[in-house]
Amino acid sequence: MRCRAVRRLGLTLGRRGAILLSYGTVWSLYGYAQIAAPQPDQRGLAPLLEVASLTVWGWLWLTTGIVAVVAAFLPQGMDWPGFLALPAIVLPWMGSYVAAWLMGGFPRGWVAALVWGLIAVPVIVVAGWREPPQPKRVSV
Repeated sequence: MRCRAVRRLGLTLGRRGAILLSYGTVWSLYGYAQIAAPQPDQRGLAPLLEVASLTVWGWLWLTTGIVAVVAAFLPQGMDWPGFLALPAIVLPWMGSYVAAWLMGGFPRGWVAALVWGLIAVPVIVVAGWREPPQPKRVSV
């Protein structure tokens, strides 16, 4: 029974939806973590924290994740909000780490920015993919 449900979910989501669902879930959990138990070392986020509190940024991550999860269940072509939202929230995060590194406040900032950028690359790649056509069932 469980395998059938997983297979059906896979067919419903497709590859694009699977990426949106998995990344959306991770982004939502990351946002929740920033709200519930903020990271202790916030030096790399200092430029962002001048704009808004970590709680606000946490809610933005959480909202972005929810947008992606909802978009995962939309048909191809209608799922673009998820593919736009996921990397969009990463850009200010990366920018903050780079700025903190350049200002000398966070020596590992370039590494954190690179890691976040590389994490977002699969989302950008999959956004350009088309779902393979579904095989037609042959009735016997």
